[in-house]
Amino acid sequence: MTITDRPGTTGPGAARAPGISYQDLLDTDSRPEAVPDVLRWQHWAHLGDDDIPLERYTSRAFHELERERMWKRVWQMACREEELPTVGDTVVYDICDTSILLVRSAPDRIQAYYNACLHRGRQLRDQDGPVRELRCAFHGFCWNLDGTMKQVPCQWDFQHVEPSEWSLPEVRVATWGGFVFVNLDPDAEPLEAFLGDLPQRFAKWPLEERYISAHVARIFPTNWKVVQEAFMEAFHVVATHPQLLAGIGDANSQYDWWGNFSRAITPNGTPSPHLSWQPTEQEMFDAMSDRRLDEPPIVALGDGMTARGVAGTGGRMRLAGVLGERAEQLSDAELADSFYYTLFPNLHPWGAYNRICYRFRPYQDRHDMSVMECYFLEPFDPAAGRPAPAPTRWLDVDQDWTDAAELGMLARVFTQDTFNLPNVQKG
Repeated sequence: MTITDRPGTTGPGAARAPGISYQDLLDTDSRPEAVPDVLRWQHWAHLGDDDIPLERYTSRAFHELERERMWKRVWQMACREEELPTVGDTVVYDICDTSILLVRSAPDRIQAYYNACLHRGRQLRDQDGPVRELRCAFHGFCWNLDGTMKQVPCQWDFQHVEPSEWSLPEVRVATWGGFVFVNLDPDAEPLEAFLGDLPQRFAKWPLEERYISAHVARIFPTNWKVVQEAFMEAFHVVATHPQLLAGIGDANSQYDWWGNFSRAITPNGTPSPHLSWQPTEQEMFDAMSDRRLDEPPIVALGDGMTARGVAGTGGRMRLAGVLGERAEQLSDAELADSFYYTLFPNLHPWGAYNRICYRFRPYQDRHDMSVMECYFLEPFDPAAGRPAPAPTRWLDVDQDWTDAAELGMLARVFTQDTFNLPNVQKG
């Protein structure tokens, strides 16, 4: 962990890699007055040196503990509000052995039910999409969108069924940042308490003002935590993504945590301290864009231009069309660097206007298989209206990320990560 000794850190001492710290790098921003306070906040604490038991990644018994004591008790992101835009829209969210049906039951209300018919248990919905009612495909038992009983076929043969007592069992629902969260525990703390001050961190970059421009889900033959932990840090860059080293301060990343969420900040447009040579600004910029050696530069940097400054200028120009004057209030750091938050247990929204958002979870009820999802959440011009969310593209275990062209250069980077993960599970 990279730790600075600047005001705001806590702990018995300071230890960090050679090279410029992230806080010192912020001081060099071409718009220092625009650097938001949240990038100055720091907090770390020593969490111990004990090894993590390997059973947490390999044991069926531990998976079942997670299922009962975590997944059935924790707030978790089930979908985005934009995936339920109109009354009657539905989304099916599966976690381990539980299927949840989310429904837009009224213009201003989203409800969630256990996705099972109260008659014989058949799932009410097998896939997302609009409906007028919640009718079971097996025998035709039917509920209204608000979960109240609508119809019992052959009512004369079900005299023991009191319709007013046969509403669908509900799951708690709450929203933040355009995300829809569910919690299976009726006694759990409110979502607002669970989030802490995470919403404050995104006040300048409102996530509710985004739309899903891409959504790719890939199945992995590994435990879900093996995959998630590969995307929470930059420590692996030197070995896994060496093509990026000229333009990424991997070992000079800053790691912080607050309550139920943590944050990593990885600076870009600055060289890795692992390098024994000093790259040029052009080489740093090319590495930031993961340019291949046989490809021409995206931008040719002139005298006096810096990789971070060009990234900032380009980002402001790109965002001006949707943010208007707000784009000019963004610092280079916000447009060049990577701020990746982790909200326990499995949601990873990225800060500033980086499009990336991850979600990780077990595949079906498997302890040895998982799903990683990458969303691109992009801002849009309110005057033009919110674009429709992109459909989900599913990639099987044997498919390559590059099959999802919508991910662009990120697919090549993901492919490098993917090469490691089955071997981590075997190890």
